[in-house]
Amino acid sequence: MLLKTKMQRKVKVLKYNVIDRVLSGFLFGFLALYLSLGDAYAIAIQESDQRFHPVVGDHGMVATQEKKATLVGVEILKKGGSAIDAAVAVGFALAVTLPKAGNLGGGGFMMIKSSDSPEVVALNYREKAPILATKNMYLDQNGDVDRHKVSDTYLASGVPGTVAGLLWAHDKYGKLPLKEVMAPAISLAENGFIIEPYFAESLAEAAPRLKDSKAASSVFFKMDGSLYQAGEILKQPDLANTLKLISKNGRDAFYKGKIAELIVVDMKKHGGIITMKDLEAYQVTVEKPIKGIYRGYTIYSMPPPSSGGIVMMEILNILEGYPMGKYGLNSAKTMHVMTEAFNYAYNDRNTDLGDPLFVKNPTKKLTSKQYAESIRQKIDLSKHTPSSVISKSITPDHESTQTTHYSIIDHEDNVVSNTYTLNYSYGNGKMVKGAGFLLNNEMDDFTAKVGAANAHGLVQGEANAIEPQKRPLSSMSPTIMIGPKGVLYATGSPGGGRIITTVLQVILNIVDYQLDLQSAVSMPRMHSQLWPDEIMIEQGFSVDTVNILEVMGHKVVLFDAMGSAQTAKKSDHGFKGAADPRRMGAYAEGY
Repeated sequence: MLLKTKMQRKVKVLKYNVIDRVLSGFLFGFLALYLSLGDAYAIAIQESDQRFHPVVGDHGMVATQEKKATLVGVEILKKGGSAIDAAVAVGFALAVTLPKAGNLGGGGFMMIKSSDSPEVVALNYREKAPILATKNMYLDQNGDVDRHKVSDTYLASGVPGTVAGLLWAHDKYGKLPLKEVMAPAISLAENGFIIEPYFAESLAEAAPRLKDSKAASSVFFKMDGSLYQAGEILKQPDLANTLKLISKNGRDAFYKGKIAELIVVDMKKHGGIITMKDLEAYQVTVEKPIKGIYRGYTIYSMPPPSSGGIVMMEILNILEGYPMGKYGLNSAKTMHVMTEAFNYAYNDRNTDLGDPLFVKNPTKKLTSKQYAESIRQKIDLSKHTPSSVISKSITPDHESTQTTHYSIIDHEDNVVSNTYTLNYSYGNGKMVKGAGFLLNNEMDDFTAKVGAANAHGLVQGEANAIEPQKRPLSSMSPTIMIGPKGVLYATGSPGGGRIITTVLQVILNIVDYQLDLQSAVSMPRMHSQLWPDEIMIEQGFSVDTVNILEVMGHKVVLFDAMGSAQTAKKSDHGFKGAADPRRMGAYAEGY
């Protein structure tokens, strides 16, 4: 049975009381705080034009989902490493300190801007379907999707790409020796670290699934069968040995050597289908990023098999035809136009996109200004276009997944924006015996059945059907943006199908609403993805705005916090970093 998330438990139709009306338009009760502090706070407010402020640095910036990993990245920069060195160190460190999302057994995407080249590189280390995978492998005898099989079993795992991706980036752009870059992660695994409250909470939520794996239980549960608690020290000796082997022997240790053998033995024992041939054949690919211009800002994001870059540029091209700044941040008109643009773009995502080695993606069409204009012609500024008019596929699902993103910029203008994942929190809950890392359940990102929703609530088409060695469609959107005077930005987010709209709203807040970095990240967010036919919003939106949207035909629901956009910036004035307050543990640090 799938672990129920807070989102599943708390989604509800938005209702406001009298207090909401008093606080409407103010994020997280800041008006109440203002009133309680009186004149002293009024004076402080006048000293700055924005309420949220990023951290600053003179030589570099690291923003990740977990403090210890952020400090690892900063230390690598201080030792003379590049942003790419720091990104690799962070990637391995998160596999130790944030195992619900940081990983060796998953995959992802990395955007890299090297100071040695004007070109931005899109690195694809997404998981692949095993050679033995079949189109209908997750259907039961009635032809329905078996949710347990596609999410909680060894059969749910794609061939992992994280190790190959991180090592490729280091081989190509790293300045420090791999042993030095990986040393912090090895130390954290071998010597242990103090468990933070948010780590303990995630363990408690995932405990029913982790108990099903003897290897995972031996790591996350104590000898008496109880879970590790906040304040206790967690050591991971098997993971430390795995990291040492990778540090010494490179990718062959994982894809051909002892670690590969441990993966295959575990697969055979538990009904999985990843073979030695799958591991040996795995390769990362270097792609040309999706590039677009939005009001003078140049944006680079991931191409397929991520849908992120195409869908985001399609939406931005549509919105460029409207005076978003004049409409106002989170006004009813702004939210209406955004929702309509989101829905048309997500329809294209779900029907047209897939792994480019298997599907011809209409990239040029979907990212063209002309196509955006054709969609604007369909948008009625006075009322909502029902999703049934755009597409007939329907799903009521709401579920969340755990991914993690980090952004790093150094003083030489090297930039990394990296998003990687196991899919669900702690992946499929299965740990490779003797290797100490968790496996992904990324096969759920394929279309298990045309017309059936996946765990993200996304209904996808034949273009994303399961095929051997194919990569599933993703929403991960690591993004690099270059603004006026060469100002550099790196951003991205976890959040399943909400990743794209999270990153997009950070961009809109910077470009259209001229917000400082932390304000751009902290402002309340909304999301719509065609199905279900509704606008999901965080707390902090005006009740009057919601009422206007409902009159226009929208259904508005209150949702839990969306995404976690760790963001970094470099300009002539130095470095800024913004850790997203939506998830405990996020931390930005400059030096």
